[in-house]
Amino acid sequence: MAELVFFTGTMDCGKSTLALQMDHTHAARGRQGLLFTKHDRSGEAVLSSRLGLTKPALEVKDDLDLWELVVEQVTNGRRVDYLICDEAQFYTPVQVEQLARLVDEMGVDVFAFGITADFRTELFPGSRRLIELADRTQQLQVQALCWCGRTATVNARVVDGVMVVEGEQVVVGDVAGPDDVPPTVEYEMLCRRHYMRRMNASAARAQSLSPEVLPFDLDLCPVPSPRPRPATVDSPEEGVPGD
Repeated sequence: MAELVFFTGTMDCGKSTLALQMDHTHAARGRQGLLFTKHDRSGEAVLSSRLGLTKPALEVKDDLDLWELVVEQVTNGRRVDYLICDEAQFYTPVQVEQLARLVDEMGVDVFAFGITADFRTELFPGSRRLIELADRTQQLQVQALCWCGRTATVNARVVDGVMVVEGEQVVVGDVAGPDDVPPTVEYEMLCRRHYMRRMNASAARAQSLSPEVLPFDLDLCPVPSPRPRPATVDSPEEGVPGD
């Protein structure tokens, strides 16, 4: 049976890479699909991964009716077995409902990829509707890391090196490129503790270089140690009654 599946995680956890891989896997088995994206880092009508992989895609404008588009494609003789929907957090709730209708009434598999919350830790409307309607919501296993080494759970917005928590919900940016030259607006993955303390990597670096801060005063997150394994008792002499 067809499914609506929402693959989610923070930025830089491989969502677009998985979207492209899933399209390749299904196409290699003779299935035919359509690729959609919105506000991709590389521009309009392209689905791109930070690993350098790209593929043309249909740009999802706010007024695009996904149901009508797919019905038109099928009516004109094109087979549509699945949809790959990247950057799905930017889709409108109505468009998400159209995707669910395509699954239920036309048997089209829909694989949506996106982040759940914005830089204010508030759910995107599209992500909220996907969580409400998806047959499955799957957390990606690749975990982005905060500068402190802990698992990153929050997408922070950084403007000219300074973390901000106010502004428009959608401002297209990216993480720093291979040459480590950040764009004017970039996004940085942080653990919850450092997000709440408004301490991104630049702020931590500045603090570490300050002559007024001693090494033991740095705001570092202790990496949790493995839980101790419960002691096992193998013999009656150690306190366990025998059989």
